[in-house]
Amino acid sequence: MSEAPRSSTALLMEQYFDRLWPIMRSITGEGVRQTHDILAELLPLERTEVPSGTSVFDWTVPEEWEVREAWLQGPDGRRIADIRDNTLHLVNYSCGFQGTLSLEALQPHLHSIPERPHAIPYVTSYYARDWGFCIPHAVRMALQPGQYTVHIDARHFAGSMTMSQAVLPGQTDREVLFSTYTCHPSMANNELSGPLVAAFLYRELAAMPCRRYTYRFHFGPETIGAIAYLSRLGTHFREKLDAGLVLTCIGGDVPFTCKRSRQGNALVDRIIACLLRERGAEHVMRDFWPGGSDERQYCSPGFDLPVGVLCRAVFGEYPEYHTSDDDKSAVSFTAMAEAVELCRDVVQALEANRVYVRTNPHCEPFLSRYDLHDTIGAQRSKDVAKKTLQWLLNLADGGHDLVSMAERSGLPLAEFRIQAQRAEQAGLIKLAEVQ
Repeated sequence: MSEAPRSSTALLMEQYFDRLWPIMRSITGEGVRQTHDILAELLPLERTEVPSGTSVFDWTVPEEWEVREAWLQGPDGRRIADIRDNTLHLVNYSCGFQGTLSLEALQPHLHSIPERPHAIPYVTSYYARDWGFCIPHAVRMALQPGQYTVHIDARHFAGSMTMSQAVLPGQTDREVLFSTYTCHPSMANNELSGPLVAAFLYRELAAMPCRRYTYRFHFGPETIGAIAYLSRLGTHFREKLDAGLVLTCIGGDVPFTCKRSRQGNALVDRIIACLLRERGAEHVMRDFWPGGSDERQYCSPGFDLPVGVLCRAVFGEYPEYHTSDDDKSAVSFTAMAEAVELCRDVVQALEANRVYVRTNPHCEPFLSRYDLHDTIGAQRSKDVAKKTLQWLLNLADGGHDLVSMAERSGLPLAEFRIQAQRAEQAGLIKLAEVQ
């Protein structure tokens, strides 16, 4: 069976993926800047360099890392690992080392996964000076005694950590945040899917004729980047942020999973639950837990921001996670384009969500007088429209927003937006005084 034609968004995403894939990324360094340079072709990124040694809450921005070459050579002169072949071969943030070691002395510096014998693991040493190589377990088990040559041309120095953001201003100063990270080397779902979805989502939102909310997009290293971002904007977010999503591991061709915010019932949690239910496809809504990605920082008790996670495969739970098996074959660009569409739907729901009140709340209005009794279309569409209008007119009491109406009725959120517009134009409802 032939694959269905891909959208122009999916095709363009793949082109950017291919350019971003080979870059040696980490939490600092030129690989991150190069990644942001490429993404900046899609959205106007404003870059911030946070100097090494900067204190951000309980953390300190580390020294910048630069690696030029790194390879491991066996007794027979054959290269066992080389970052030119795969950026995962070197323990990320390894210090420089040149020397010859016996196999016994080398073993503590080798990393492999017995359960996935043909995969290269992803290993880091950000905050402790060490070095090492990551190789498939099958290769490690075949190593013979002898002298092994280690060449790691790397250094740490007082530099900076790169973060970027793009802001789409709206009619109000209320904000929505989309956050993702750009620190992992060559991994597809766990690294490149989030930034690509975020960048293409920006393009969708920039094309909107008007926006009520201001939208902020953040790209930085995982954990330390979100912490540094909150050290700069945390107070602002506490005052202005109405919704947020961390976009990560969102490229697999599997059902969507939403991890709720720490609040558990924030507006973004409720909207995504409605939208995924309406799609009728398999999906998972999971309660907050204090592990995971950057939502750990946004939802820390000092901030407790309304930020959830939208992903497909859940970080740490899919078999390719943090290995070389998380490659291009592990993602679907059509699935990424669908993720952009879902995020756009979330935005549309946020933009349209209002609290309404009936202009005359006594009994039902005579709908035919307002040309609202029937809508053009199939009978089922008419039934949905009629039921939605009935629920809208009943719950437009100044205490229900459109999301709560959709939740209570089980009817589509998008239909409430349509019927609210019609009822408002007919003069049956108006915006409540307090929003």
